[in-house]
Parts: sequence; structure tokens; C-alpha cells
Amino acid sequence: MSDWLSTREAAELLAVSEASVRRWSDIGLLPVRRVGKRRERRFRTEDLERLSERGKPPRPESRPAANQVAIAGLALDLYKHLAGFYDSDAGRLRIPLPFLAEGLRLGQPCFLMADGDVLDAYLAGFRRVSGLDIDAQLAAGRLRIGSGPGATVTEALEFWERELWSVVAEQAPVIRVVGEMASVRQGFASEAEMFAFEALVDQTLKRFPCVALCQYDARKFSGEALLSVLRTHPDIFNLPLGLFVA
Repeated sequence: MSDWLSTREAAELLAVSEASVRRWSDIGLLPVRRVGKRRERRFRTEDLERLSERGKPPRPESRPAANQVAIAGLALDLYKHLAGFYDSDAGRLRIPLPFLAEGLRLGQPCFLMADGDVLDAYLAGFRRVSGLDIDAQLAAGRLRIGSGPGATVTEALEFWERELWSVVAEQAPVIRVVGEMASVRQGFASEAEMFAFEALVDQTLKRFPCVALCQYDARKFSGEALLSVLRTHPDIFNLPLGLFVA
């Protein structure tokens, strides 16, 4: 058993919180073994080392091509529908803030679905980005903000169809979308309705030069819900998943 580590030891090895380790094991990102009457978690050293290696940003190479975007340390082609996971307020902005900020600097249309304190955190984060005047970006309509796309699957799909065509008509070569799904969830009658939308919007987004990132706060969704996230975002299986967990 010397190669099997406790949750605390795993967290120390990965330099993350114990909550992150538990969450990663719950969603299947990190293999886990349960032992004893209390069903305590145990982790293999080799699995932890593999996850740690996947989670390291790749070494800088060439800048993304015109038909690519940089996100989570990767240069990705367009037509992607991705998911990110976080379990802290600090982790929330790690991936989407630089992703959107780069797009705004390049003059690309960006969408942010968020409200309340979450939206306030994004706006405060943008104001800390050197050389980015977020108020000017909002006034110019390059950053478009909403709390959610609609109350039903049909409404939400029609929203994205309409909005994406509107920016394509303006000759936008790249479109960036971030959805804070705890905010989006509030607009739907049920979680099941939201995931039905997630499954269908995948087809809509891929008809446009778009990269969309759906952000899931693991403190607000169940383990079962997070499995549904994986099912409705198949693009992430072709990427180092550890890069999208904050």
C-alpha cells in the first residue's frame, strides 16, 4: 500500500486543495480506490503523477494561427464547445479571463453569460488587465453580457442562432463565448432542461467560427450533473482535461 496515498497526501503532491482532489475523483478525472468501512479515498502515485504532467501548460511554441485561439495554454482550432471546472472564486477566472481578454484586444466579439456577484468578479478581473479598457469594450459592443440565453431549449437555441449570425454579418472571423453555467441554470425550469440545451447547442455553435467555454462551479453542481457535463462536451476528451480544471 506504500504506493497508495490519502487525499491529504495527494493534495500535497499536486499542490492543490483536498476539495479539488475529491472533486476530480468524483467526476472520473482521477482514478480512486475506496478502502475500509469509512470508504476513504486512496490514490496511486502513478495516477497523480500522470495528472500532474497533463496539467502542466505546454511549452510556448508559435502563436496561434488566424483560425485558432489560445485557451488554457493550448492553441485550438475553431468550432469547439468546451467545459471548464473550478471549485474556488480564484479558480473561476483562471481560464476564461485571459481567453476573453485576448479576444477583446484583437477586436473579436465576445459573449459572457453571467450575473450577480459572478459578473462583478469578471468585471473586476477585466479592470486589472493591463491595457484593456473594459468600459470602452462594453460601449463598443465587443463584449456582450447576458445572464442566460433563455428559459427553454428552444428560446436558448434561437438566442444563439440570432446572436451568432449577427456578429458573422459584421465579418467577425472569430467569436468567443464564456457561459457561467450556475447563472445560466437559473433561467431554465430544471437542470435536465439545461443539459438538453447543452447537448443541442453543441451542433449550433459548430456552424460558426466560435470557441465556447461553459464554466461549471463544482460547488453548485452535483457529481451526477458533472458527469452530464462530460457527456455534453465531447470536444474535451481530445484535450488534456487537467488543463480545464482550476
